[in-house]
Amino acid sequence: MEAGNTIQQSKPTFNIAGRDLIYLIGFLVGAAILLFLGRGLVQGSALATWGLTFGATTAVAVLLVSLYRVQLELQASRRQLARKEAELSFALEVQRALFPRQLPRVDGLEFAAVCIPASGISGDYYDVMQFADGRLVFAIADISGKGISAAILMANVQALLRTLAETGSSPSDVCKRLNHHLHQVTDASKFATFFYGEWDGANRRLRYVNAGHNTPIVLGSLSGRELNEGGVPLGMFPCSEFQTAEATLEPEDLLVLYSDGITEARSSSDEEFGEKRLQALIEKHSNESLADVQAGVLEAVSNWAGDEPEDDMTLLMVRATGPKEDS
Repeated sequence: MEAGNTIQQSKPTFNIAGRDLIYLIGFLVGAAILLFLGRGLVQGSALATWGLTFGATTAVAVLLVSLYRVQLELQASRRQLARKEAELSFALEVQRALFPRQLPRVDGLEFAAVCIPASGISGDYYDVMQFADGRLVFAIADISGKGISAAILMANVQALLRTLAETGSSPSDVCKRLNHHLHQVTDASKFATFFYGEWDGANRRLRYVNAGHNTPIVLGSLSGRELNEGGVPLGMFPCSEFQTAEATLEPEDLLVLYSDGITEARSSSDEEFGEKRLQALIEKHSNESLADVQAGVLEAVSNWAGDEPEDDMTLLMVRATGPKEDS
């Protein structure tokens, strides 16, 4: 899945230099005074005519110089904007490469996922990793803030997570080490909500840690259960401890992980989309394909809040498939 498709740009503003503006106003006012005082002497007085001509000519010259400077500033700003746009486009392409190119479909699980950034590049993150030993890991994270700084931290989380997950460490140990690293490399205002799940297909068992992330929406045999065990968001405290919880997924169970950019999307009347509205929408379309459920959610949020999100929006859906296998 691609990370997003919108790059927002701010339009530059240009102002005549303050000194030039003062000169221009002074000359125009002077010319107006001369014209008023000498309105009856212009034709009979060479001095008055010369004064008015000089004032008008000087004012025009200052105006032309100011316009020339504005043109130079405009050209420089266009070059700078083009350079920043190229850098942002490159950063977006790099970030897209960090998301999984193809989501696996393994015995027991299928996936659908999307990330739509609010500022060209995203501080949200999702991943699905399948390892040679048969383990499958999926995760979603929401980095505090947005834009370049959040995207850099997101890439940091992605790189370290893939390294830690491959070692076969328990979900709680993975989160503990991620937390310690984030606390070391960021200031106190930066943190990440995080959900980490490890799937054991042979036993249809999901081991997970929810580190302060939004409680997933669950349908099927898990309906009514809140998968919120785990701990606090990553990076807040240096020595946070995390607990691994477990859940068994039956065929057709649906697990929907999301970032708060979806539920906190606001309408024109400043009302949030909300968790209840999201859950009702998921329940309504739960029998459809994951791609259709995903499209329905994105369309509903877009109709609610507009086409340009205020915050990054990420959706990771997991559906249990196949017959239940004995241990």
